[in-house]
Amino acid sequence: MFFSIDPQGGVAIYDQIVRQVKFAIAEGTLGPGQLLPSVRMLSQQLAINPNTIARAYLQLQADEVVESLRGRGLAVCAGAPQQCRAVRRTLITQRLRSVLAEALHGGLKAAEIREIVRTELESLSGTVNTISSNPGEAASS
Repeated sequence: MFFSIDPQGGVAIYDQIVRQVKFAIAEGTLGPGQLLPSVRMLSQQLAINPNTIARAYLQLQADEVVESLRGRGLAVCAGAPQQCRAVRRTLITQRLRSVLAEALHGGLKAAEIREIVRTELESLSGTVNTISSNPGEAASS
């Protein structure tokens, strides 16, 4: 599983991890019963404080996305994919609504916004890494 952490992105690192795990579950990269990487392993992989990883994992448990399996680690819960797909859609909708409202308040017309969105979608097509892709390969649409 590939994580992309942006320390300057304005979103707390633990929250970025939570979102990316939920998105990986939503897209099927992580399935029910599959174990998450250990706190130590992920901490070393991302060069992040283990307490940050632990906080993200606690949030995922509180959200009932993962469950602790005694002696084995954290595994994806059975109902998590459906829940995570809903969370992903809600999060993306909220972020898009915010950007669209800013564009409208900034004086852009709906047709201009549509053109910007169309152009940006075309420019990103096939060039954005997904959770399931490796850092060096582009995703296909």
